[in-house]
Formats: sequence, structure tokens, C-alpha cells
Amino acid sequence: MPEKKKKPEPTGNHVSVEMEMADMVGKPLGGQVGSHPLPVRKKSSESMTSDPDLYYSVEDLRSEPPPGEPVSNRIRPMLGQGKHEAGALFFKDGYRRIDYVLAYPVPRRKHPVKVEHKPEDDSSAFHPEGEDQKARRRREFEKNLIEAGLDLERDDEGARTKKCVTALLSQLHGSQIASREPTKDHGMCFVRLHAPWKVLSQYAEILKIKMPTKKIYEIKERAGIKAKAYALWRKTIRPLQPSAQAKQVDKEPYKHISYTFSRDKEHMFLIENRDTFFLPSTRSLIVHEILKRTRYSQKDYAIGITNLIAQGVYTAAYPLHEGEFEGDTNIPPNPRQMLFDEWGSYSKFVKFQPLNLIRNYFGEKIGMYFAWLGLYTKLLIPSSFVGLIVFLYGVFTMDDNVPSDEVCEAYNITMCPLCDRECKYWRLSDSCKSARFSHLFDNEVTVFFSIFMSLWATWFLENWKRKQMELNYAWDLSGFEEEEEQPRPEYEARLVKHRIEQSDKTGEEVKLPKKQTLFAVGVSSVTILTMFTVTLAAVFAVIMYRLSVASALAIYPNSGQIVSGTAVTLNLIVILILDEIYGSVAAFLTQLECPRTETEYEDKLIFKLFLLKFVNSYASIFYVAFFKGRFMGRPGQYIYAAPGLRMEECGPGGCLYELCIQLSIIMAGKQLIQNNVMEIGMPKLKKFLRECTCFGLCKERAERAEDKAGPRDTRWEEDLVLEPFSGLSPEYLEMIIQFGFVTIFVASFPLAPLLALVNNVLEIRLDARKFVQELRRPMAERAKDIGIWYNILKGITKISVIVNAFVIAITSNFIPRTVYQYMYSPDGSLHGFIDWSLSTFNVSDFEPGSEPRDNRSLGEVVQFCRYRDFRDAPWEAEPYKYNLAYWHIFAARLGFVICFQNVVIFLKDFIAWLIPDEVKEIKERQRREKRIIMEMLLEEERRMRQHYYATDHHHSNGKISQNGFLENHLASEFASAEEFDANSIETQV
Repeated sequence: MPEKKKKPEPTGNHVSVEMEMADMVGKPLGGQVGSHPLPVRKKSSESMTSDPDLYYSVEDLRSEPPPGEPVSNRIRPMLGQGKHEAGALFFKDGYRRIDYVLAYPVPRRKHPVKVEHKPEDDSSAFHPEGEDQKARRRREFEKNLIEAGLDLERDDEGARTKKCVTALLSQLHGSQIASREPTKDHGMCFVRLHAPWKVLSQYAEILKIKMPTKKIYEIKERAGIKAKAYALWRKTIRPLQPSAQAKQVDKEPYKHISYTFSRDKEHMFLIENRDTFFLPSTRSLIVHEILKRTRYSQKDYAIGITNLIAQGVYTAAYPLHEGEFEGDTNIPPNPRQMLFDEWGSYSKFVKFQPLNLIRNYFGEKIGMYFAWLGLYTKLLIPSSFVGLIVFLYGVFTMDDNVPSDEVCEAYNITMCPLCDRECKYWRLSDSCKSARFSHLFDNEVTVFFSIFMSLWATWFLENWKRKQMELNYAWDLSGFEEEEEQPRPEYEARLVKHRIEQSDKTGEEVKLPKKQTLFAVGVSSVTILTMFTVTLAAVFAVIMYRLSVASALAIYPNSGQIVSGTAVTLNLIVILILDEIYGSVAAFLTQLECPRTETEYEDKLIFKLFLLKFVNSYASIFYVAFFKGRFMGRPGQYIYAAPGLRMEECGPGGCLYELCIQLSIIMAGKQLIQNNVMEIGMPKLKKFLRECTCFGLCKERAERAEDKAGPRDTRWEEDLVLEPFSGLSPEYLEMIIQFGFVTIFVASFPLAPLLALVNNVLEIRLDARKFVQELRRPMAERAKDIGIWYNILKGITKISVIVNAFVIAITSNFIPRTVYQYMYSPDGSLHGFIDWSLSTFNVSDFEPGSEPRDNRSLGEVVQFCRYRDFRDAPWEAEPYKYNLAYWHIFAARLGFVICFQNVVIFLKDFIAWLIPDEVKEIKERQRREKRIIMEMLLEEERRMRQHYYATDHHHSNGKISQNGFLENHLASEFASAEEFDANSIETQV
């Protein structure tokens, strides 16, 4: 922030303008000192308009100046002589910071502007028919904002670049004053808001915001081996710290104790400068609270900026970014530039995120998300390393794998055709490459990796609990409780009719009828089930595509790889399209249910989005894992999905091989296209479209760009065309779906954690650029945790244990290999496993019309072919019946699932018990801080008692004057020697 210069003394004319404005809004100028109102001098309205070059901004002229500050400093000239350049972060006076901006369009008018404005219809010249009601609501809302204590600076709808006092007065109060400036046909008008110290301190106390006090204490360093290890760790990770936070790693072990802000104890807090004591994010949070609670009509439901935006009264409401994200390297960077350089730079992808900067700029809720994402990404490193070891184990043991060798050497084993009529008999050795490749993921180490990932998920969640506690302590969120929320505008609008009908009957709180609520829930449930059906229909359509194309291309070699690749790609496209549709459907259903508060709305929306997108993302993967090849029948008795198209079976490499291909393509495709490309491209595209549709703003900005000597775009105009922040739900949902890929089907794809790690490293920088460069600055919100997402993560970890158990037991060949090795192998090895796992079929038992056209495709007449199953041979007493090996394998699979789940759940609970949720060191610090705060408050109480006793004794001796009494009274009122100036009080009295 630029250095604050000395404020110039105003002239008489400027005083009279403020006197008139204070009189018209019905409030005294400046404020009061104690109980003595300051006298003011007024001037008539004629004298106000005598100076044609006098311009001003609408502000709260009666808000109190800081104690001890002369009232004359509150009155400043409004001639554009600001201390900052035009379009900066301050009002025109150059002193008051812009904390929030409201924007609304000025529509086109159909008739020329009238010179005279009538009081009863003061908006007719600026607003066509149908817009005057919005104008009245804006005036009422802004008047109530002034009464709430905010300062306002407002664009004149008639002339944006030159604010004439007469036109603005007629807009606000309907005065019969001629307008000197022509009115624009259309454009955007902006109302800039500033919260004075009185408002900030009042709401900081109401919202129980913790602020640093002057009291500091020394943080005890660790002792012994732990201290040395911790010092070594800090030294090791120092190069990974962002430059903006590197000094904090080795900072002195001192901390300012934070305490809930109180105006009565203002002297206790570390207030070096009132203008910078509250962070800009905190200031915007306080202004947003005022905007949410301010009425715009006398009706019960007419409250809050959210209602006004929903009704089109305002187009947008947003805090401003801290200047440009790119600037001169010779000038100290602003917080936005620091975030762009330290957080959004791709060259610093190996460094940690500047979480404190993120929290200070965007608020605790967004800071909590990126802290969670950072921890998740960091803990993906060990899981990626283990997954890479599992993959390399498969690579190095590929040539020594006995089943794969047997497949590659099975030149004399003839396999049954994979489809009717067109498909031919084939040799088992033709699937040598698929067998080698499937061994990369289907080996004995995969089981242990699945157990490891289940335990890793628990380890991650327990570490997040501890990290969350550390952040709550560092960000002064301990003891923070969410306050009761205001009802949503849609809820209030729907409630109006019923409130009117029932207000005469009872005085009880009116709620929506249960019939409406049950009807909305019923419609949502039916719609969600319908969407599930659509997803399954899409999966079935891809299956039919695969069957049809496979049958048509059966005569061509290597057609199976082409069919599988195109089918998976088509499936990915369908998933991406349905994801966008399901997002709109979930939002529509949640609006139909009409939740009461924003938190209820967000929770319901998150639940629907998760259900729909979870099913959409994993439906095809579940099909390949557990259904493909399970219900196809056997040669001679195939099950058909359509005439001539029998149910598909797993390819030569097995179902786990196809599951790996399916999972890798869908995971990589979603992350590359949906998470990265669309995140970069869509905000830029929306920004371009918004520039061209913002009611002529695009044209104005183009004209300014051509006129280099003219005024530049203001900060609020540049921020308006940015993409509005739509919440963190899409960001969380992307990572939750990815977390499912990493944990649920990790048994089939050990490289999933590595892909997630690479994506997240890029995702963090993309999100950083999006938040800093492409989005409007979000309103800062406080949050102690990640909310409902933690419960969803816990649910996914439990699902992953079950799914991985079934993948290993059913989809892979781990159980059949184990049963053969320990029950059927003559020498306890896997030699002979392939022949044992294949059944024999007599080709004469084919159904008529299903046998291959060419029975000599292999150069000889085929009498018997083999297929993957455990059935009796055709020469047995009961041919093609499940044999004893099938039931042994079935029992082994069932026993493995039960044992796997119980063992893993026990180990998960043990790890959760082993890792404490609370950090012992932080708990000790919190107890020590509470003790110090208590001592500080007791000392303050003792000092105040001594002060009162001394005052009473002085009064009893008759030595106190009237000025002395006022001095003591104000000293106790302000409770701050720094703000109390006895000489100034004596002068005023």
C-alpha cells in the first residue's frame, strides 16, 4: 500500500457539499465524541450547485472519525485529486480502500433524456419501463448500506467519466435539479463500498474473528533427538519452501497470541495501522456479511445481496483483486503478483504451496482446499514409488513367468472362435504378447500392493486430521463455530405465498409444506434412478458397438486391438458428455428441492453430483471387472445380447488386462481433457464472451485501448469480465473421482498413483493460475475443515477394500494359480497351469449356424477346441458340467474375500488408533496460550480497578474538574491511551 500522505484541509464549498448530503440522508456529519455532538454548518442547495466543476462520491458522511482525529480530516475535496491513480483500489479521495464492488447494467433508453426530473418518478430518464422497480430497490438498498455504516462511491448513470453532483443527487433523492451531462445509452454502473474502522471493529467482534495481540511468548523448542531431527528436516526442506515463506522456516521462536477481537480491549491488540490491521480478505468478509443482512424493502423476505442478484437488480458483487498479476520487477509486488510468481509458476512445481499467502488472499475455506490437495499430492509420492516398484517387478519377472511361457509355447492348443460364423479357430500362442503384458499387473505382488493402498488411504486421512488441526491453530480458527445462515433467496421467494396465507392463522414460523418437499424429493430420486439407467444404457451401447465391429472386422488380423481402443475412446467421450449433463441435472434437482440455507444446498448438490458422476465414471470399469465374460455361457450354449451377437468374453490376455487398459485410458483422458484442457480453455472462452456481452463494456474497453492517452480500464471493470467463482465443489469432485481411481481399482493398475501424482503437480499450478488470473476474487470464507468431502473420502476407502478384494479374487488369476499350485500341481510349481485351466469342447456340439465357416483355417480339420473354464470334457458322463476344480476355486475366492476384508479393516483401524488425531505439541501450546490470555485479562481487570479506585479517591477530595471527568470517562470508553488525547477533547468541549 502506498505511504499515506497528509490530508489537505478542505475549503468551505467542499464542507457545504458534505453538509447537504448528510442532511439529505438524515444523518449527522462526522460523528460524535462521547455524548457531545459536533456542531456543523449547513448551506442551501443553491450554493451546492453554484460551482459547475464540483464532483463528489456518495459516502457515509456521518460515520465517526477515529478517536482523537480532528473532524476536519474527515472532510476532503472530491475533485478527483486522489492519492492513487484512477482505477486503483481506493476511492477518489485516495484514502479509503475499496472493499467490495456492486455492478448493474444501465439499459438502453428508447427516448431522449428529459432535462427535468420529477421526484415521484426520478428514474424514468435512466430506466425504461420495467426497470424502475429495480432502481427503487437499488436506492433503498444503498441507503440502508449507508445507514449500516458503509461508505459508498457510486458511478453516475448519466456520465461515467464525470460524476456531476446534481445528477447524482437527483438519482438518490429525486430533487428537481437540471442535469448538465448527457446520459449514456447503456453500459455498466459500479457502486464501490468501503468499511470504516467503526464497522470493521464492530463486525469483527460480532463474527468473533481472532486477531493478534501485543502479547508475545516464546515457543519452546524440541529437546533431545527430536530437536536435532526436526532441525535437520527443516534444513532439508528449506529449498522447497516458497520464497515468500522461506524466512518463516527459520524464524525466531516467538508468537503473538491471538484473541477474539473486542472493542473494549482494543488497546490489547497489535494495531500498528488501522487501515492494514484487518486483511483485505477479512474486510471483504465483513462487508459481505453486511450485504447479506441489509434490507432493500420492508417485506420480510426482502433482504440480502443474493436476492438482489437473483432478481437482476445487480449483475455482480465481488471484492477486487490486488492489482495486476504481472507487474514491474523493480516495484515491490502486490499479493496477487506474489501468488502468481510463487504459486502459479510452472517452474516452481517442486516447491510447496504458499498456504499462508493463499489463506490471506482467498480466505480459510479456499486455503483449506489447497492444503488438502497439497497433502494428498505429497502423500502420493510414496504410493507412486511403491506402485512403480510393483510394475518394475512385473517387468523384470516377465520372462521368467511360467504361465506366460506356457502360453507362448502352446503352438498345439487350438482355441474356440471368439464369435459366431465369421471368427476362426486360433492358436493359444497367438496371445503371447497379451499374456506377457498381463503379468505386469497380475502377479503375486499385486495383492500386497492392494493391502498397502488400503492402509495408505487410512494413513492419508489420519494425517489430514493432524494437518487440519495445525492449520486451525496457525490460522486462528480454534473455537470457530459456523453461525446460523440466512435462508436462500429461492427458499424465501417460494415461502412468500405460504407465509401470507398462514400469517393470519398462527404466529408460528412458516415452513414449506411437506407435500412440496416430499414431491421434490420423489422427483429427484426418480430422476437420479433414470440417470443411472441412462449411464447403463450408454455402457450397453458401447458393448453393442464392440460386438458389432468385432464381428464385422473378424476377418482382419489384429482387429481386436482396434475394436478395444476405439470402444474405450468412445466410452471416454460418452463419460465426458454425460458428466456435463449430470452437472446441470444435479443443479436443477437441488433447486427443485429448494434447501433452506446455502450449506444445505451445497451438501445436497455435492451428494447428487458425487452419485451421478461416480456411477458415470466407474460403470464401464465395474462391467469389465465383474461382469464381462461371466455370463457368456459356453461353446454350444452361448448367451446372446442380440440375434447373432453373443455376450462378449474377455480377450486372450484375460479380463484384468482389459480392465487395466480401460482404467488407464479413462483416468488419463479425464485428467488430461476435463481437468486440465477444459480448466485452461473454458475460463478464457467465457471471459472473451463476457467481454463482448457486458452491455457495451467490450466496446468501451476497445476504444480505451485504441486511445492510449485516454483513461485506462479500472480495476473493477477488469474484474467484472473475469469468470465468476462458482465454488469449490467442481475442484473437490475432480480429486475425489481421482482418489477413487487410485484406491478402488489399484489392484489392476499399480501405476494409477503415479499418474495421479503427475496430474496433481500440474493441477495445482493450473488451479493457481485460474484463481489468480482467470477468476474474480472469491469472497473470503472461514472454514475449519473440508466438510462433507471428508465423509465421502472415508466411504471411498471402505469401498476400495471390498472392490480390491473382489478384483483379486474374481478378475485376476491369483486364486486359480494358488489353488493349482497347492492342490493340483504334482511338484508344487505352476508348470501345467495353463492346460489345467482350459476345458475341452467337441466342435460337433456347436449349435447350427454358429460354427465357423472355415473348419480348416489352421491347415487341418479341427475336432476339439479349448476354452477358459473349469468344466468336464465332452467324453465324461456329464459333459460340460462344472468340475471339482471349479468348486475349489469358488470356495477359495469366497474365503479370500472374507479374510482380505477382515485383515485389512483390522490393520486400518490399528493405524487409525496408532496415529493420534491431535498434535500433542499444538495442544500444549493452546493450553499455554489460554493460560497467558487469562493472566493478561486478569491483569487488565486489576489495572482497570486501580484506575477506578484512583478516580473515585480523586473525586472524593474534590480535585476533579469537568474536563477531568470527561477525560476519565473517555479513557474508560476507549480503553486505549494511544487513542486518547485529552488536549483535543478539552478543545472540542
